[in-house]
Amino acid sequence: MPIITCIDDLRQLHRRRAPKMFFDYAESGSFTEQTFRENTTDFTRIRLRQRVGRQLDNRSTRTTMLGQEVAMPVALSPVGMAGMQSADGEIKAARAAARFGVPFTLSTMSICSIEDVARHADAPFWFQLYVMRDETFVDNIIDRAKAAGCSALVLTLDLQLVAQRHKDLKNRLSAPPRPSVATVLDLATRWRWGLQMLRTRRHTFRNIIGHAKGVDDIASLMNWSNEQFDPLLNWDKVARIRDRWGGKLVIKGILEAEDAERAADLGTDAIVVSNHGGRQLDGALSTIRSLAPVVAAVGQRTEVWLDGGIRTGQDVLKALAMGARGTMIGRAYIYGLGAMGEAGVTRALEIIHNELDTSMALCGRKSVTELDRDNILVPKGFEGDWQ
Repeated sequence: MPIITCIDDLRQLHRRRAPKMFFDYAESGSFTEQTFRENTTDFTRIRLRQRVGRQLDNRSTRTTMLGQEVAMPVALSPVGMAGMQSADGEIKAARAAARFGVPFTLSTMSICSIEDVARHADAPFWFQLYVMRDETFVDNIIDRAKAAGCSALVLTLDLQLVAQRHKDLKNRLSAPPRPSVATVLDLATRWRWGLQMLRTRRHTFRNIIGHAKGVDDIASLMNWSNEQFDPLLNWDKVARIRDRWGGKLVIKGILEAEDAERAADLGTDAIVVSNHGGRQLDGALSTIRSLAPVVAAVGQRTEVWLDGGIRTGQDVLKALAMGARGTMIGRAYIYGLGAMGEAGVTRALEIIHNELDTSMALCGRKSVTELDRDNILVPKGFEGDWQ
């Protein structure tokens, strides 16, 4: 077993163990991938301020997200097709998150269904919703999430249509993989992955197949999904979904203060500053550069979290110091899932927690709730002197 010391170690192991199309699905952005890259590199432009001569015992990374106590201010983001990175991947990630003490979010586009995860998870989880044109499907999946005991609805607003991701097209991405010479050769070298998949029946999008009208197999799913993302999604529809859900509501996909204010006006419990991991509007600002104006606009009215580009505990610290109440990680835990299954997700969380705790201490803080702008140095113009 290799010695895993950082998230990039998990990334390299994931790359070796998962089929190329699924690793590339996780490790890609839209078009030129500028925003995908800058989500990560912009964190490196922020510096930490080292402080000394301070008592640092009895440190704590514990806080709350949506009123729920968490081991650290990190939740697992919704990630589509996690169950193709490792068999039953969503179940494995939910278990790892529950045992570590952080929230897990199930994607609408998951391989395992809401009911699959609810039967096997160790704690209530959150459910992420994509808004589809078929309102009957939307209402039904909201009701299914409520019946399964999901404790929050994470509503994604930045996927009214799907931006092009070159790698997915070149790899002919599908779940399960379509037979081809390239696919067969690739899978022949990923025998661990293949053996796992042979042991489970969960190979397709179980939240949708058999639940959406006319969607009975993978072929009909592809046709349905290409037509269903809703370009008519607006704030009135968001309000309707809020009322249908009736519980804790998180709105994900906000980059601008004006949009954050509209979300806060609806009584949203949290807003996630997110650009879909750089997978939608290529050329948009990174999430860490978009964070401060949103916090200034609505941080006193609702929780503001950051999602996108986090690869280290230092990144979490920087987001908190910039004003975020919490963070979400996607690729960081997916690397662990693809590398080592449930144990890999746990290892990813351990790495981020250790880096957060150590860096917080060296910045002279004993609690994540104490982190603020005094702990970081931000370059001039970083927060958007854009014309």
